[in-house]
Amino acid sequence: MPACLHRRRYGGTYFFTIRLADRNDDALVRRIAELRRAMRHRLKHHPFRIDAITVLPSVIHTIWTLPADSAGYPNRVGMLKARFSRALPMPPHRTPAQIARGEKGIWQRRFWEHEIRDSADFNRHRDLIYLAPVQAGLAAQPQDWPHCSLHCDLRRGMPAFAQIGQTAARMQFPPPEQEPLILVQ
Repeated sequence: MPACLHRRRYGGTYFFTIRLADRNDDALVRRIAELRRAMRHRLKHHPFRIDAITVLPSVIHTIWTLPADSAGYPNRVGMLKARFSRALPMPPHRTPAQIARGEKGIWQRRFWEHEIRDSADFNRHRDLIYLAPVQAGLAAQPQDWPHCSLHCDLRRGMPAFAQIGQTAARMQFPPPEQEPLILVQ
């Protein structure tokens, strides 16, 4: 299997999609408290900024900005997955290969990442994050989904989501410094 080569930039901003191995599992929302604890632990020990996030039953879509002195997002994602997995019981569906590697088999082994290049790219991916619950059929409108940082953006004065995709709701890139998001309450 070819090695994946990722261009990593110190202080870069990245979009991630991280999935559970079982697409029918709802552990991310069912065990949201454990996911929040795992995320807080990562933020404390390996800081980064969460610019946008939506947690669906089996998928996390998020944008992270790394500190200026770090390019290590694979470790952060891996440690988040490991920390959350420790809080869950051993699933019955593990393969012999997963057992041999010492994996719980909760997460897909890989994740999707994309380096955000400019404001348009940032806004496009932020919109994807906020629209994900609607596209998945989990909410009629983005504001209805509770596990989304859209609620924090609205409290900060971002226009209502009906205007997302229009010029009024565009955010600058890189996003301005803000208080960290901790997987919305």
